[in-house]
This record gives sequence, C-alpha cells and structure tokens, in this order.
Amino acid sequence: MTAISPTTLADPIEDLLPQTQCTKCGYPACRPYAEAIATGVANYNQCPPGGEEGVARLAGLLGKPVIPLNPENGMERPRPLAFIDENLCIGCTLCLQACPVDAIVGAAKQMHTIIPERCTGCDLCVPPCPVDCIAMIPVTGDKTGWDAWSQPQADAARVRHDQHVARLARERDAAEARKAARAAASAKRAEPGVTGANAVKSETVTPEDEAQAKKRAIIQAAMDRARKKKEELAKAGTGPKNMDSVSPEVQAQIDAAEARRRRLGLTDPNNDKDNGPDA
Repeated sequence: MTAISPTTLADPIEDLLPQTQCTKCGYPACRPYAEAIATGVANYNQCPPGGEEGVARLAGLLGKPVIPLNPENGMERPRPLAFIDENLCIGCTLCLQACPVDAIVGAAKQMHTIIPERCTGCDLCVPPCPVDCIAMIPVTGDKTGWDAWSQPQADAARVRHDQHVARLARERDAAEARKAARAAASAKRAEPGVTGANAVKSETVTPEDEAQAKKRAIIQAAMDRARKKKEELAKAGTGPKNMDSVSPEVQAQIDAAEARRRRLGLTDPNNDKDNGPDA
C-alpha cells in the first residue's frame, strides 16, 4: 500500500468540507482544519456546517468509523443568512472586516448590506457589531448540513475566500511597499546638502512612481464621488439614522478599528472614510 503524505491528504479532505470558513471547527478556515485532520491533530467530527453527512464523508475518505458530531464545536442546523437592520447600522465597517468571503458591501459611516448569494452563514459578522444590528435568519427550512448547502455553493465560497485572502495579502504588501518608499524618501531628504527644493529635484521619478501617482489620483476621484454620494444620501434621509446617538464605548470600538486599518495602510491617511472591497 502506498503511503499518502499529510500534505497530499489535506487536499481531498478540504474538498469534502463545506467551505463556510466559519471557524467553528477551532481553526481559522477550512484549509487549516483539513491540514489538522491530515496530520492527526484534529478529529474529523468538528464541522457543524457539514453535519452528520460531512462526518460520514470524511470517515469514508479516511477509512474510519462514522462518529457523532462533536457538540463542543456546535450543532448541525439549517443554514442561516446574515441580515443587517439598516435602522440600527452605524457604518462602522467591523462586520465588513470580519467577513471571510467578502459578502458585505459598505463603507465607513455608510449603510452596510449583505449579498445573499455570497453569505455562507458563518456568523463571524455578528460578534464584532457594536450595535447588535445583524441577525442570522434560517433560510433552508428543516434542511441541515449538506442538505442545506450544495457542492457548487461550497466551491464558490472557496474561491471567494481564496480571493479574500489574496486581496488582504496584496494590501499588506502594498502597505509595506509604501512604508518603505516613505522611509527611503525621508532618508534621501536627510542626506547632507539635500534640502528644500533640492531634495525634491534629487528624487528620480520612475515609471512605478508615475503609476502610483495615477492610481492615487483615481482612488482620490473615487473617494470624492463616494463623499458626494454620501452627502446626497444624507440629504435624502437614507444614510445611517443613529450616528448622533452612538455611545462613547461604541465610538471607541469604531475608532480603534479605523486606527488598525490606518496602521496596516488599508486606508488613505488623508481620508479615513475607507470603502469596503466591493463598495
């Protein structure tokens, strides 16, 4: 019999997981859980969205007996969809940051909304909401587990999660590059004999600099349009309705989240009204 390495085994295990990326298994996403099963670190009965059928599928692949779902990880249930109460939403972006499949559209201080066909029912947007405006509503009747979730839905969620992770990596890399460029520019200006206008003249403008400048101009134009749209919504009475009643505690959460995004370079330092990935 040919031995299968844990790395190779993790692939078919991941293929059998529902890809809700809910973390109920105790791991940050479906792939790490698959790798943990493959290495024997985790058991194969820790995925509530997969339910009993999911356990049976994994048992068949691994050549092990079918065992009950571990209740410590949660119970099998009908699949829910997230719903945002627009009368309570304050546009804090915390739910948007928590969504592992970019199923939420919104921007700072603006209404957020769920894209139903993208939502996996993972619940991850609920805990960070400071005003409890998100409800998880069952949408599959009595159907639970894999009866409430199809393979095409799982495949699509997997693609969106991979794209989400790749986007975050690109944003972090870009933030690091901008930070390094600013440090290099500061060091250049600090060189002996390079001051004032001479410091500007001494910097060589590269095609990359021009491309970044063009990109910044495009982003700034988009942000200007977003601000104009926000003003129009506010005049029409369709913006967030309770910003004036935000408590100091809630505002502190929002400010802390926005500060983290600025430190990571995910916002324009001159404008903290940052849009979400689909806004």
